[in-house]
Amino acid sequence: MTLRVVEWSTGTVGRHAIEGIDRHPDLELVGVWVSDPAKVGKDAGRLAGLDRDLGVLATNDRQALLDLKPDAIVHTAMTDDRIFEAITDLTDFVRAGINVVSSGPVLLQFPYGVVPDNVVDPIVDAAKAGGASLHVNGIDPGFANDVLPLAMTSLSRRIDEVRCSEIADYSTYYQPVVNSQIFGFGQPMDVTPMLLNPGVLSMAWGSVVRQIAAGLDLTLDEPLVERIEEVAADRDYDTVSGKIPKGTRAALHFQVVGQVSGVDRVVLEHYTRNHPDQCPEWPKPTNGDGCYRVDITGDPVLNVEFGHHGEDGDHNVSGMVVTAMRLVNAVPAVVAAEPGLVTALDLPLVTGRGLVAGQDSTGADAAD
Repeated sequence: MTLRVVEWSTGTVGRHAIEGIDRHPDLELVGVWVSDPAKVGKDAGRLAGLDRDLGVLATNDRQALLDLKPDAIVHTAMTDDRIFEAITDLTDFVRAGINVVSSGPVLLQFPYGVVPDNVVDPIVDAAKAGGASLHVNGIDPGFANDVLPLAMTSLSRRIDEVRCSEIADYSTYYQPVVNSQIFGFGQPMDVTPMLLNPGVLSMAWGSVVRQIAAGLDLTLDEPLVERIEEVAADRDYDTVSGKIPKGTRAALHFQVVGQVSGVDRVVLEHYTRNHPDQCPEWPKPTNGDGCYRVDITGDPVLNVEFGHHGEDGDHNVSGMVVTAMRLVNAVPAVVAAEPGLVTALDLPLVTGRGLVAGQDSTGADAAD
């Protein structure tokens, strides 16, 4: 059965989601929401950077899209700077009986123990009342630090620590709000950006730590531990998101740690540079400018480095692609799930079924 899908936003992730929906054999794009009035009336294919029309025109008429009664919304709108407004949007969607896969707010990836019940319960109640499901995911928080590490632990005889790392150069990552206001890159070292206020890291990535702990049946010490290392620019740097003057914040290493009896057991960390020459003592990807790494110490010791890059070689562009496609490919499983808030622990194996080049949706060679 083909599922009718609305794409909600056409930004750095949404444009890739549109192409992904169009390519997916089980999905049909029926609507596109945009916040920019200049995009209203434009064809989705053009907004996605395709060389063809898809026959779906973008709109900022929210109710018109809900009235389409789609099976699902792929929601990729910016949420980092409007968390509670985004939660209201998602709650309204599922209350209307529309299943949702969303790239944020990331704290909903696994909100239990991260945000109060009075935030989570209304979402769950609305979803159950509407008979719909909500799944928040992507790549990080998402596949790189939920499905991947938990699948790896199935090979373990004893687990001492699970460590999930992002190691990346953000100089080609076009997210001015995220990089400047949230991470604080290019800001004076004595100015505390949103991300580095006490407790914010645990809210943003605590869902990762707590979901891994839940998957391993661990009871963590409270609260989670936050560790931060900030590095000032040794010279002026230019990035696609803006300039980073000498002496301002230019690199960041942080950890969100789940401990048991004072011992680190689950660690989420980021090593974020804005130039490949920065912080040579920090880990670097084996290949390319960015990767995710999972290290499980115990018996046996397990290590996986997961890299990605686009056809043009850039890992930040492909980061948007893998975020979009983790959502798009999960749509059928989320639609089939029981109503409520669905985490990676609740879903069956999600694959790229029907996406092999040269194959039609039945798996037969398209040339036959």
